[in-house]
Amino acid sequence: MNKFLIVILFFFSLNVDTFANPNLKARTGILLDYHSDEVLFELDPDSQIYPASMTKIMTAIVAFDLIKNNKLALDDKFTISENAWRLSQAGYSSMFIMINDQVSVENLLKGIIIASGNDACIALAEGIAGSEENFADMMNEKAGEIGMTSTNFTNSSGINDPDNISTVRDIALMSKFLIKNYPIYYELFAEKTFTWDRTGGEPIKQGNRNPLLYKNVGVDGIKTGYLAVEKYSLASTMKKKDRRIIAVASGFETKNQRSSESFKLLNWGFRNTNTFEISKKGETFFELDTWLGTKNKIKATTKQDYYITINKKDINHLSISLEYTGPITAPIQKGSQVANIIVNKKDQVLKTLPLYAAEDLKKVNFFKSLLTSLNYLIWGDV
Repeated sequence: MNKFLIVILFFFSLNVDTFANPNLKARTGILLDYHSDEVLFELDPDSQIYPASMTKIMTAIVAFDLIKNNKLALDDKFTISENAWRLSQAGYSSMFIMINDQVSVENLLKGIIIASGNDACIALAEGIAGSEENFADMMNEKAGEIGMTSTNFTNSSGINDPDNISTVRDIALMSKFLIKNYPIYYELFAEKTFTWDRTGGEPIKQGNRNPLLYKNVGVDGIKTGYLAVEKYSLASTMKKKDRRIIAVASGFETKNQRSSESFKLLNWGFRNTNTFEISKKGETFFELDTWLGTKNKIKATTKQDYYITINKKDINHLSISLEYTGPITAPIQKGSQVANIIVNKKDQVLKTLPLYAAEDLKKVNFFKSLLTSLNYLIWGDV
């Protein structure tokens, strides 16, 4: 708690220049704090979109999940079908694989993530599930697990299907899931170039389609998109020190607008809000007074990580306190709820977080219990 209070006091002294709205020039958008899940800004976030190549985030997730569970390996190789090859000849973003090539999963993933290759998506989907239709079923199953309630995937690339739909809110949830659950594999999204040593020609070097990666401002992902009916879209994320923000927006009129407006939105989030760690599971402990126990205090902790995000203008009104009826009478069983953390902004309760005993506490024997009780009755000293 002391560390947290010191952080709050430090920010009290800042002279913060904030403004109320980022005025995002897009059809729909959302800004999400990665740790607290607080929505910092939204613009019609549940409006249906065609996610275009942002679909490939889920294609990567399905593969990463199989790798994580030892059902797929990066050095596994798949044979390229004519169906996959044809997409490299149709004018779409491509890795430029050839029929009957034996291509590793790692290279296909790089072709998808860095070069946005639609041909690589088909090859990976067919290699994993036998057909793209079967793979789309796997994508939708994972989307349901993540909580993407407004999404339906029909293919692995996101191209030209009116039934391949989502929302920026769902894309933000998917992006967080990717970063949180596959941190090592997620690093592929930060790679700026991919060189494919193709069959029958010189190696092809392609740059990452995400324009914000080249600004060196803390952006390390994640995926662009474009369809004529949807215009330009981008799921992006920026990390500064221990804090991360995710932005997703769609309906930008131009490539330049997609880049500049997304960058503006991310910066707006960092400039106008702060996120603080309230408690970290297994690391943050609070000491509570006890009665008739073998110790006078017991350690308590939360069962998950808790963070709070607040507008910088409201930081002076933020307070945190412990709420419990104490001293708590022993015996106390490990894992039992013993208190609450109360997070207030002025008189408004923002969060009530349960605290659980981090250890067992036995009751003292009968004679010591009697002596303690008498001492309290005489001296009022617990």
